Amino acid sequence: MTGGVRPRVAVIGHIEWLTHGIGPMPRPGEITYLTEPFDEPAGGGGVSAAQVAKLGADCHFYTALGSDETGRRAGQRLREEGVNVLAARHEGPHTRALSAVVELGGDRAIVVVGQAVSARIDDPLPWDDLALCDAAFFTGHDAQTLVAGRRAKHLVVTSRRLAQLIESGVRPDVLIASDADESERVDTRDLPVSPAAIVWTEGGDGGRYLLANGTAGRWTAAPLPGAPVDSYGCGDSFAAGVTVGLGRGLGLDGALALGARCGAHCLTGRGALGSQLVEASGG
Repeated sequence: MTGGVRPRVAVIGHIEWLTHGIGPMPRPGEITYLTEPFDEPAGGGGVSAAQVAKLGADCHFYTALGSDETGRRAGQRLREEGVNVLAARHEGPHTRALSAVVELGGDRAIVVVGQAVSARIDDPLPWDDLALCDAAFFTGHDAQTLVAGRRAKHLVVTSRRLAQLIESGVRPDVLIASDADESERVDTRDLPVSPAAIVWTEGGDGGRYLLANGTAGRWTAAPLPGAPVDSYGCGDSFAAGVTVGLGRGLGLDGALALGARCGAHCLTGRGALGSQLVEASGG
């Protein structure tokens, strides 16, 4: 969608209540202490939904929340970020997680407490409204909700959900992968349907892409607006930027450039939400 009109963008995925801290994760038999703790709603769906909203898009987040106070807080915090949270209530405690960086500027380690929870296709959510969306990002766990997401004009999928993509049989416009992260690698021979584009992120080196017609290209990393602090949420912020860029009608190169800016901003703050890129819809 062009001309400065606010794009309608959906995110289908999970949300965790995450505690951030500084310090090492313990080895067996050890006790370690994490300093400067704080909490925020996070996870692949929560981080990307917040970034979509901060880019000025009309964000609709299809998710699930636990039936406890933690689930309520997670949904409320994302609403405060400008996200339209479309959440099914699933009985049981909401998923929690812990992220620790050994030292600022370094990578993080994550422990998830419980199973990540996403909306299911039989949850009473407005799935038909996905056809009204300019773009959608999928990081859910139900292949049928990915089929529903294909109703959007543009569909972006993370390779962390490769099993759901293969099961669904849909063709995404962009599949986001990584050669550096084992959980995000893609062997194109495993895909029953070739995506219109596969992009491989390479951190500070930008990344590369391959179109279905065989055309290959690269993008460069965006300059950091400050010193690197915490890598948590950078990939999900990048994916959100790519999705919004497609929804704005920027094309793949423009969408990748916007995603790179989002990832760079996220890297310069602790956690994910506080340092995300904020700009108007047409910026």
